[in-house]
Amino acid sequence: MNFPTTEPQIVALANRMLCGYFWHAADFPHVPNIFRLKLLVIYNKYMSAQKTMVKAFAALRIATKAKNNSLQVLKKVMKQSLQKSQVDVAANPEKLKLIGWGLRDNPHQVQPPGQPTNLQIIAKDNRMIEIKWDSPSSGQRVRNFVLERRRQNGDEISYWQIHCISYQTQIHLTNQPIGVHLEYRVKAVNIAGQSSPSNIVAIVL
Repeated sequence: MNFPTTEPQIVALANRMLCGYFWHAADFPHVPNIFRLKLLVIYNKYMSAQKTMVKAFAALRIATKAKNNSLQVLKKVMKQSLQKSQVDVAANPEKLKLIGWGLRDNPHQVQPPGQPTNLQIIAKDNRMIEIKWDSPSSGQRVRNFVLERRRQNGDEISYWQIHCISYQTQIHLTNQPIGVHLEYRVKAVNIAGQSSPSNIVAIVL
């Protein structure tokens, strides 16, 4: 019998060992009590750490939702302010640069951004995935990122579809399907078009 390799299998085996040593101690005389006690202590530490991790993920989801809600409100207020500012300086739009804004670039002078890199999954929990990537190191300014997803079911692979849009290089995805092979990639976007896609990451929740 081979030693288990996955976390649930290892924990299940540890639980069975503890029960077996407790109820059938006489059958295993070469395993001293100090070893059994040590196994119990480490097992309890693991279970405590697991509970802490679950609570941390729950807190992360709550904090992320609060952050995203605040970001949406911030964007709304900023857009309203910019619209009013454009009216204020309609005769001299160059003044918009004083507040970090400005005239729209000529699309004929702008090139698409470079390729995003280092796409990776940094956290997962039940139906949640946290993904991040690095901004392009070449090309022109990025306006936003498009995250694409496709599914693989046996030999059948679906087409890439736009899953969401992000204005940052990290995104929190919820309600992802369970038991399905999922693949993700990201593209950088500006007014001239899209970049080539990043590397692909895959996961089965």
